[in-house]
Amino acid sequence: MEDASSSPDPQADVIGVREVMTYLEAEVTDVADIALAIAVADLHERREWMRITLEGDELRPTELVGRDGGRIHLLRDVPAGRLVVHYEASVYGAASSTDPTDLEWFEYVRPSRYCESDQLGPFARAEFAGLHGEVLLDAVSSWVGTNVAYVPGASRPIDGAVATLLGRAGVCRDFAHLTAALLRANGVATRMASVYAPGLDPMDFHAVAEASIDGRWRVVDPTCLAPRHSMVRIATGADATDTAFMTTVRGGVELVAIEVGATVSPTLPVDDITELVSLA
Repeated sequence: MEDASSSPDPQADVIGVREVMTYLEAEVTDVADIALAIAVADLHERREWMRITLEGDELRPTELVGRDGGRIHLLRDVPAGRLVVHYEASVYGAASSTDPTDLEWFEYVRPSRYCESDQLGPFARAEFAGLHGEVLLDAVSSWVGTNVAYVPGASRPIDGAVATLLGRAGVCRDFAHLTAALLRANGVATRMASVYAPGLDPMDFHAVAEASIDGRWRVVDPTCLAPRHSMVRIATGADATDTAFMTTVRGGVELVAIEVGATVSPTLPVDDITELVSLA
């Protein structure tokens, strides 16, 4: 798959050029349907390349484009064998974006599988009583960043915001789930985005929350592990259910190896955590 877009816009000089990549190998053990969410969202101006093979033979995925620009590459009836996926993209300038709609407010203010805002409601409303707008956003981000430790392996794939609050440890998706749940419980529509994040160490896919504040989607990342300005959107949704990089819909698939890369040139920006930032 190749996509050659038009020339970079002038904002590329401000934001920089992002180079991103994913390489993964998986063993398909039983005929499978597989959904991949590793490609840069269709909101971005980009040049990209993707190759998917099974035992060396090239597979042609079906591309599905969501409302928020996220692209799913769907592989149906994949037989047993070694699956290899290689994706690279150069991303230019700022992404096109839209303001939150009433429908999105309704979708993202409700509880979801991993963001149990209904269960956390009493705690969230008591802890952040009287706070609204940007002040509430800052308070929730600070609380999560202060009270939850970033510990790889501390959480399970089935853990949601409640488990993170009780365990007080997790990785980026856990931080994003808890942030979203606390904000939703206080009436703020909040969604989750998977991103490529230049500057992240160790490098991997990254997850952040996006809150609807004053009619704009604003990035909330209590981990503070990478500058928000240079992040590149991959997928968007209510929680990790909608943003996982690989979903086995049917069959058996075992991930063998994965490598993720993300850099920005000419320089990595400095992130002022007091600044409201939207994904570029």
